[in-house]
Amino acid sequence: MDQARTQNGIKHRFLVLAQLVRQLHGNNRVEVHDIVVRQIHNLKKRIGLMKTMQLLAVISFILCSLSLTLMYLRYVQSAHVAFGLSLFALTASLVVSLYEVWLSTGAIELELSDMER
Repeated sequence: MDQARTQNGIKHRFLVLAQLVRQLHGNNRVEVHDIVVRQIHNLKKRIGLMKTMQLLAVISFILCSLSLTLMYLRYVQSAHVAFGLSLFALTASLVVSLYEVWLSTGAIELELSDMER
């Protein structure tokens, strides 16, 4: 259940980023302002982070499934190793997610600072 929720959250973030990219592309065909360049840089970085986050989450789920399979086949020691690696990959995915959220709030602050001018 939590795995599906995590994947849906990642998918939602990606869709929001895709919408922002399309909006920036449509709004700035004529002139490019400094803030737009900074937003584009921020979006590219966030998209890369989301790819990394998804990769780590998928690896985590695969290793968790492998761990259960190994446990079923009575390879307990190997199952422990696979599960430990699964937890490591999931933790890494969450850390990347936290960094992406931090960048996301930075993008919002960038928008607000431009509106104050």
